[in-house]
Amino acid sequence: RYFGTTERPINLFNFACRRAEAKRKKKQHNKSQGLSPFQTAGALAEPSASHLSWPPVSSSSRVIPDSEAPAPTSWREVGLSPEGERDGGVGSPKSHAAMYSRARLSSIFRTTASSASPPRAPHLALAAATERVRSGTFGPEDARHLLDELRRRGTPVPERALNGFLAALARAPPSTACRDGPALAVTFFNAMSRAAGRRVLALTFCTYGILMDCCTRARRPDLAPAFFGQLLRTGLGVDVITFSNLLKGLCEAKRTDDALDVLLHRMPELGCVPNVVSYSILLKSFCDNRDSRRALELLRRMAEKGSGCSPNVVSYSTVIDGFFKEGEVDKGCNLMNEMMQQGISPDLVTYNSSIDALCKARAMDKAEAVLRQMVRKGVRPDNWSYNNLIFAYSARGEWNEAGQEPDTVSYLILLDGYATEGCFVDMTDLFNLMLGDGVAPDVRIFNVLIKGYAKCGMLDRAMIIFSEMRHQGAKPDAVTYLTVIAAHCRMAKMDDAMEIFNEMIDQGVAPSIATYQCLIQGFCTHGGLLKAKELVFEMMSKGMRPDIVHLNSIINSLCKEGRVVDAQDIFDLLVSIGLHPDVFAYSSLVDGYCLVGKMEKALRVFDAMVSAGIEPDVAVYGTLVNGYCKIGRIDDGLSVFREMVHKGIKPSTIAYNIVLDGLFQAGRTVSAKERFHEMIESGISVGTDTYNTVLHGLCKNNSFDEAIGLFKKLQAMNVKIDIITINIMIAVMFKTRRAEGAKYLFASIPASGLVPSVETYDLMMTNLIKEGLPEEADDVFSSMENAGFDPNSRLLNHVPSPSGMMLCHASEQQQAPPSSDLAWVSLDLELSVASLSFLVTNLLPTLGGQEEGERGQGTNNGAAGKVAVVSSWGLR
Repeated sequence: RYFGTTERPINLFNFACRRAEAKRKKKQHNKSQGLSPFQTAGALAEPSASHLSWPPVSSSSRVIPDSEAPAPTSWREVGLSPEGERDGGVGSPKSHAAMYSRARLSSIFRTTASSASPPRAPHLALAAATERVRSGTFGPEDARHLLDELRRRGTPVPERALNGFLAALARAPPSTACRDGPALAVTFFNAMSRAAGRRVLALTFCTYGILMDCCTRARRPDLAPAFFGQLLRTGLGVDVITFSNLLKGLCEAKRTDDALDVLLHRMPELGCVPNVVSYSILLKSFCDNRDSRRALELLRRMAEKGSGCSPNVVSYSTVIDGFFKEGEVDKGCNLMNEMMQQGISPDLVTYNSSIDALCKARAMDKAEAVLRQMVRKGVRPDNWSYNNLIFAYSARGEWNEAGQEPDTVSYLILLDGYATEGCFVDMTDLFNLMLGDGVAPDVRIFNVLIKGYAKCGMLDRAMIIFSEMRHQGAKPDAVTYLTVIAAHCRMAKMDDAMEIFNEMIDQGVAPSIATYQCLIQGFCTHGGLLKAKELVFEMMSKGMRPDIVHLNSIINSLCKEGRVVDAQDIFDLLVSIGLHPDVFAYSSLVDGYCLVGKMEKALRVFDAMVSAGIEPDVAVYGTLVNGYCKIGRIDDGLSVFREMVHKGIKPSTIAYNIVLDGLFQAGRTVSAKERFHEMIESGISVGTDTYNTVLHGLCKNNSFDEAIGLFKKLQAMNVKIDIITINIMIAVMFKTRRAEGAKYLFASIPASGLVPSVETYDLMMTNLIKEGLPEEADDVFSSMENAGFDPNSRLLNHVPSPSGMMLCHASEQQQAPPSSDLAWVSLDLELSVASLSFLVTNLLPTLGGQEEGERGQGTNNGAAGKVAVVSSWGLR
């Protein structure tokens, strides 16, 4: 199929082998007619590098003799479609017509001056060109002159010199003179072969191997088989290196199955035994495609007797690394052990790959064991080995576990770990140590320091580092500016953020789309919608398209803050610039209007969403139902719920929870229980949140016995509950005068694998005080203190209330000394554990007794003073 046959696609090699005999029979005839193979093949599949900076010159529309036939100037002109298939047959009129209708690549190489210097010998010209390629000074113009010189010389080009020149171009890194050496090599070969053919070129299979390698390096691996087919037709023969280049091209073109067929079947058919490089190309391709299982199968086959070669450390390391990258750490380690059992010692790459994988899996003990084994085997760890360990330890907050003479990357990882954890003293000490060791900080180091301070709101220190880095000769980059701008935006310092943004532009640092998004979000959040719109249009004028995901997040944030009018403005802006709102944008806006109780506008957004062809999902319907329920319009909410079911949308657990909560809040307990049973019968998942909603609703509507019965059923069924469930039932027990049951529930919390919350302690202490059990309340408070909880404002407000004072008042009354009034005034506003405990057990009974005395006597200045002091604490 690579040669444009009209038959159905057949295998390249079977076809080529059949054609080779016919080609050999024509060979003598072609020579007798004075025709080169390139002329008889017509528009041969010769890949060109049309993307180079060589503008083709327009050709006339006259019919050009075959001897003057122009070289191809595009991939399709050489008779290949983008998929690597010929547009027409070999030498077909179709391919020739396409070739003639385009510009001549050979015209690129025409000389423009008649006073050319005498041509050098071909091997000298190519040797000089090769040196210039290696020095990075050889470009397309030089290639044109070289071709012209070789043509004027007219003598055969030595194959060794030509191959050396093409190989140098194939491996030449991008430079100012030539951006793409491999593509230039292909173009040079095409133009030269079209201009002179076999009169000048003496080709070997090595030449074609280099050209196939160039196709892969030029990011056109799909064209490597075309050169291979051309090689087969020439009858020059093939070797394992040529096949390796073909395998590489097929794998790069994502045709690994075809490459496997070549390796296992076609190479032996053509008399080539695959070597370890051939197998390794396939192994790497399988692993790159995250198919390490097939790579392992091929490795096993390679290790079998009769395969012609045995796997080496590179083969094993490739598959081991593939398993590690797929998260199969155990399989990778097992294969590494198998490799060592086969007598193949791991190298530095193998060990580093293993250490990296184990560190990512948080298996630090195993990673250190591999490091020790590495040292015992005589493989010296490098900085990459230690940096993997350093990074893993820093992620766990253990920065002193690994030691090695650090480089910049080592310090970067450690500093980032300290900055992430907010350990600024350690970060500063390490930075100073780095300077003392003579390691110069680069822009990455400064970016880590700035990010660390900025993330914790220490903007002043971040700006000091920002100024210092320029004094140290480190030029801020786009990441630096983005970090500083983002910090100012979070602190609502938008004027300063814009000043830094303008400085960034003045310094020649191009703002990225992330920089614009940061400023846009900052202005939207802090009330600068007009400026945000200006930045959107400025961003678009620079060719950067706003991201709908980013604008959706802004709309969602504004809606959650209740700024639905501003969110609507951003939504309108999104539409005006040609973006199409998605379901997330519409649902955010619906939620925003529901949050502020504007249900009519929420419905208008809902209708606009439907009109735009976007089907509302269960989350949008649930938002509308919740909005109606929150403002007490439960019937309207139920109508929306029924409409959702009518449209075939299955209600979710959250949707049912919203309806149940709305019905209970409206006092419609019977309807709520009906919906609850409907939910269970419909097969909707009933979770802890649903049970909590029902228990809380029954408790709110004084259906305490039903709540207790449901809770007992949950316990009997071993249904998972949480601390909210326990809190609800503790409240139920106290409301039904079952204090012992409440205390039992509280005591059983640890056995249930749960942890009491502040609300749990609040419930217990408040109700124990109401029950006249201040000592037990004090015990609960002590347990809260031991658990590390601080009392919340609600707890502090409840404890010293008048009812609490009277309930805490027992039979005896304590008389506080007169000077205690002044002593209490000096207390701090933040009540400590000790003072609250004293208040519960001592002060409150006193105040309670004095208030009783006040009611009996009519006046009591001491008691009034103490109540005034309690009020001054802000506890009411």
